[in-house]
Amino acid sequence: MHFSLNQIASIEVNTYKIPTDLPESDGTYVWDHTIMILVTVSGGGKSGIGYTYGNEVIAPYIQNKLASLIVGKDILDIEYLHNLMFRQIRNDGNCGIAYMAISAMDIALWDLKARILELPLASLLGKASESIAIYGSGGFTSYDNNQLTQQFEQWAKEGIQYMKMKIGREPKQDIDRIKTAKTAIGNNTLFVDANGAYTVKQALKMAEEFIKYDVQWYEEPVSSDNTDGLHFIRAHTPACINISAGEYGYTLSYFKKMLEAQAVDVLQADITRCGGVTGFLKAGHLCQAFGIPFSSHCAPALHANVATALPNFYIAEYFHDHVRIENEFFDGMPAPTNGRLFPNSDKYGLGLELKTHDVVKYRIK
Repeated sequence: MHFSLNQIASIEVNTYKIPTDLPESDGTYVWDHTIMILVTVSGGGKSGIGYTYGNEVIAPYIQNKLASLIVGKDILDIEYLHNLMFRQIRNDGNCGIAYMAISAMDIALWDLKARILELPLASLLGKASESIAIYGSGGFTSYDNNQLTQQFEQWAKEGIQYMKMKIGREPKQDIDRIKTAKTAIGNNTLFVDANGAYTVKQALKMAEEFIKYDVQWYEEPVSSDNTDGLHFIRAHTPACINISAGEYGYTLSYFKKMLEAQAVDVLQADITRCGGVTGFLKAGHLCQAFGIPFSSHCAPALHANVATALPNFYIAEYFHDHVRIENEFFDGMPAPTNGRLFPNSDKYGLGLELKTHDVVKYRIK
């Protein structure tokens, strides 16, 4: 078959299983590894990459459900390709595994388009800012006080001014752990994330204590599905504490529901879940229309190259697991500078190159 310059020639999907460096848990979940599903889309003599973090069944879903739709199509028509994939998953549900598959594909398509046009992705999208602020994210409930202190002190040395810890697994210990974290970060700002572990009344009671430690970000005090509960907590929490949620959102209708419910002070989205670059930008613009700040969840290497396109973007999660994985997997990973990430400006696309020989040990056959 003959392919023109802009036609997609092939799609390759690989799955990697990466152990954590230490046992990890949050308020509602325990894990010892992370799975990355990495897509490579090729055409016009170039290749683009995209990935998501999720269940390994995402890989065969892409291969069996989405790849044949895309091969032979024009790489420049990403909105058309995105809609084509969205229609294809109709009977499988427009969330979860199916939408994470679309997300990885969409990211790879944008990376390839930028490489074909010989532009950094941030330049192709158009920058509203030169860089994005980040917060160090870790402080797992499985960490003892020494591990928590060591992590936060290291981030402070790197110039990161905002740091987030996990809470909620053992609520009676949360305030003591917050005291430890606040001592470690000094004058820097503390964020907390309960991952939906509290009841509404527990969450409000904890918020009263947080004021003493200048906690300014309170993520998922209750489940993100409980928009009424989030709204109630937001309405009764001191104004100095921002309520945030949204990382489990997939479609625009979810984000619209969250915003209309006045459930959050800061809306989050994850490019590897919410439809890739296409979906992330739409969620950001929707958030702007409601006058609410927008934040990214995890995958800092991806968000650093996309979030600069959004004028209402607030701050990005610099998540411990994904920072470690992305530095091991890719050349071109942006490093923090004075607590900010700058998109790659001297390389085409995302500016990321897979370290194929270094990461083959993690590949699931």
